[in-house]
Amino acid sequence: MMTGEKEIYPLGDTDYAVPPGETLRELLEERGVSQREFARRADLSPKHVNKLLQGLVPLSADVAMRLERVTGTPARIWNRLEADYRSDQERIRAKHALSGDVMWANDFPVVELVKRDCLPAQPADKISRLEQLLAFFGVASVGAWDEVYSGLPCAFRTTQAFETKRGALVAWLRLGEIAAQDMECAEFDRRTLEAALPKLREFTREPVDVFCQQMRALCADCGVAVVFVPELSGARASGVMRWLTPVKALIQLSLRYKTDDHLWFTFFHEIGHVLRHGKTDVWIEASSSSAANDPREAEADRFSRDALIPPRDARELPKLQSTDQVRSFAERLGIAPGIVVGRLQHDGIWAHSRGNQLKRQLSFHTQGDDSVPDVQELPPAGRPAVSIAQEQLPGGVGEDQSGAGGVLAVADGHAAVLGAGAFDAGAVTG
Repeated sequence: MMTGEKEIYPLGDTDYAVPPGETLRELLEERGVSQREFARRADLSPKHVNKLLQGLVPLSADVAMRLERVTGTPARIWNRLEADYRSDQERIRAKHALSGDVMWANDFPVVELVKRDCLPAQPADKISRLEQLLAFFGVASVGAWDEVYSGLPCAFRTTQAFETKRGALVAWLRLGEIAAQDMECAEFDRRTLEAALPKLREFTREPVDVFCQQMRALCADCGVAVVFVPELSGARASGVMRWLTPVKALIQLSLRYKTDDHLWFTFFHEIGHVLRHGKTDVWIEASSSSAANDPREAEADRFSRDALIPPRDARELPKLQSTDQVRSFAERLGIAPGIVVGRLQHDGIWAHSRGNQLKRQLSFHTQGDDSVPDVQELPPAGRPAVSIAQEQLPGGVGEDQSGAGGVLAVADGHAAVLGAGAFDAGAVTG
């Protein structure tokens, strides 16, 4: 059961298969019964008994009944021993067959997945890691993985500054699938979602613990599952929209850009894909580089921009000269002031360093070994934080925040300058 110093198989597995004939041999030796005598009593040929003891012939249901009558051991025990033997043989054969695919596992962020409790820490040999990754993706083989994941038609925004790692991206997509698969959602209804847009827009003003729950609940009523999953290193995606079934859409958000204006622009961008585009594509957002090349991405950008600040109101943006005016404008529109700042920065009306104190910073944090994520809003300095526990999503991985006890935190009025706003042409997240 050991190769070198590392255990290959999980607890209960072995690297060999024991035929039921071995158990029968031990029983005959214990009772002092010869193979020939046993063959006479079981009405079997000595040759068949010899092959049975060596595991060269299967132990049939008929033989199991004979063994029960001769030995007193129930037939179901013999049948179970035979089934376990054949299963072990197949498992060993499958492990040998997988040896040619071990390099495939190198594409994935295994260390990070282990830290999030998505994969076990042990066993960590190459074959076991390959088996664990196949189980994580819910596929039987590398060929099946290629069929399910490599063939997905993606309108994929690639970043200009960094290379996206394919394995990390697909693993992040899988975390979203797992987080959403057991979420109860009504069947998708376009009219219900369109009617919900004003309310979703109002949520931008709510405290983070409130809008996270209300956004998800309202979208679920429309047939859209919304999940927050921290990005994996190299995935470089801020959001994704895909259809899990013909009646259930998924919006997956990573908080890659860490401010509320980016979050809400990405969210409404994905809503635009849900409402305006087909159900066969997977829309992955990493930057705006493909928006100019794909009219559907540009359309989703416009949808998000106009849903947050309607064109008739956007005409007033050049008149905003102070943070107080931004607050008043945002109050009248019923949106968070950080969203207005992001739009001002995108349109070149304000510098990217101006007004960022009106944005709320969002991030995932870990709290020890606690596996149940909290959504925490950080108040101004000198006042205690208030934390409200969120539900843990089924499956133990890909929870609302992270598989390792993540929480979503926001600090009002304490944002550092992070760079471009959500609407910036070089940093559009949606």
